Amino acid sequence: MEKTQIALVDDHLLFRTGLRTLLETQPGLAIWNEAGDGAEFLRQLSESTTLPDVVLLDIDMPCMNGIEAAGRALTSYPDLRIVTLSMFGEEDYYFKMVSIGVKGFLLKNSDIRDVVAAIETVRDGGSYFSQELLRTLVDNLKSTPQPDMDEETLSDRELEILLLICKGLSNNEIAERLYISKRTVDKHRANILAKTGSKNTANLVVYAIKHHLVEI
Repeated sequence: MEKTQIALVDDHLLFRTGLRTLLETQPGLAIWNEAGDGAEFLRQLSESTTLPDVVLLDIDMPCMNGIEAAGRALTSYPDLRIVTLSMFGEEDYYFKMVSIGVKGFLLKNSDIRDVVAAIETVRDGGSYFSQELLRTLVDNLKSTPQPDMDEETLSDRELEILLLICKGLSNNEIAERLYISKRTVDKHRANILAKTGSKNTANLVVYAIKHHLVEI
């Protein structure tokens, strides 16, 4: 079985080296390359014959920050799967990163188990939000007015499934939790995406937070 190739993009050498060391101890993971800023990462992409399976990308970097780097990378390589690495206090950037197409968000103080879970989830086509980060976003938005909702109102069952999606459960896990079939969950998820105008799970999570539809 081929190993999952990870790109590390962070301007702090000590952090990058430490994360690389931890990831290399995990079975099934390998380092594709590492870069100290967004511009260097884009050069690596253009010069390589292969792409990383998952990119761990810092937000705040010199030369070219993570927002610009993600936007440019996804314009050229729309199937690239990016997980953002961030610190507390950078929440204002998350909504912009989701609109660009970033698939996951991790705090830099996350446990290695969370990092591996994020990599595997995003690699397999899902979206991953640190639960600690979600709680921070929800708390920060509690005091703001709820935007008007033009979309069709979600049913109680759809709201129930939306909460489980925001908690990071897969369709199979939701089906088991609610004692319904996966096909039923698939249908509910499609309806939720359509009603909220969300393109993917990451967009849906942000929508739910902005409209105060979930409590994490």
